[in-house]
Amino acid sequence: MTSDNSKNSTVSGMSSEEEAKLTVLRDGIDDIDKKIALLINNRAQLAQEVAAVKHQFKSDDEPVVFYRPEREAQVLRKIMDLNEGPLNDEEMARLFREIMSACLALERPVSVAYLGPEGTFTQQAALKHFGHSARTSSMPAIDDVFREVESGSVNYGVVPVENSTEGVINHTLDNFMTSGLKICGEVELRIHQNLMVSDVTKIDSITRVYSHAQSLAQCRKWLDAYYPHVERVAVNSNSEAARRIKGEWNSAAIAGELAAHQYGLHILNEKIEDQPDNSTRFLIIGSEPVPISGDDKTSIMVAMKNQPGALHSLLQPFHQHNIDLTRIETRPSKTGAWNYVFFIDFNGHISDYSVKEALKVIDLHAADVKVLGSYPRAVL
Repeated sequence: MTSDNSKNSTVSGMSSEEEAKLTVLRDGIDDIDKKIALLINNRAQLAQEVAAVKHQFKSDDEPVVFYRPEREAQVLRKIMDLNEGPLNDEEMARLFREIMSACLALERPVSVAYLGPEGTFTQQAALKHFGHSARTSSMPAIDDVFREVESGSVNYGVVPVENSTEGVINHTLDNFMTSGLKICGEVELRIHQNLMVSDVTKIDSITRVYSHAQSLAQCRKWLDAYYPHVERVAVNSNSEAARRIKGEWNSAAIAGELAAHQYGLHILNEKIEDQPDNSTRFLIIGSEPVPISGDDKTSIMVAMKNQPGALHSLLQPFHQHNIDLTRIETRPSKTGAWNYVFFIDFNGHISDYSVKEALKVIDLHAADVKVLGSYPRAVL
């Protein structure tokens, strides 16, 4: 003889009432999934029609431009403005980035070179900006990324330019002195460092930690507290650190989550960076100028004449035209000793009236002014 409770239970252990409610909800999810799939394919078909129109009206002497940074930024901002939750804005934008990446690949996949090797934060930045449908290739040095884009072997490049903890990456700035490439976009990536080990590591016998010099610096206090006597070995990249420990039983590595997946490592301690808001800014470099998106930044390089008041002459026009400077860096000029070049980022687009007027004044006092690019401010 069975009780009423057993009659109301199912094989799965749920009551019949619970299972009935879940069935209704799951049927609703299935129905929405069907509609989403249909709408995504409708969007993809429109993307193909856009490509056909571009081919139809292209000039004979100009290549067809499929990827439009300003258009993608506008779409992502609109999606974030429309978002009512429960997904947060960043997650919603990430999903739409992948949809746009897949749709763009139907027109023509974007080819992107990044500072490698695989598993680095720069690869993570490339995927964040272009989505996983882009064709990415790793380069051994920043110079090589610039060279690949300049030669036309790839459409775009991704290079790091500054870290909130360790400062500017000078080698990236130096490349702009001789390159004719434009800055087409930026990516801001939250940097989480992780201590990881391999399947052969004896955790109680770790005597060496590998990582890039900047990552070791970003985790200095944590290492002092938890591994004060462990040797810290700087290598060319965090991916190199992750690769090395695969065959060393007494070693660990500090790297990002992507490197752990790439090399099959186990994360022993998460988010060990000393500064919780540690982030790195990356630049997207290409050959074409970017039209105004509505929320833009501009980067310029200025060589000032060696005379009293030169710095004041450089900064005053920005103040007069109410232009917000976001960064200014100084690098030694390659043209002579004790001459310096200023790298300046500010809010606004080169086509803005106030920006044009400010640069006119600066040009009167400067030995050289080079606009590196106007581009959408980082959306995510």
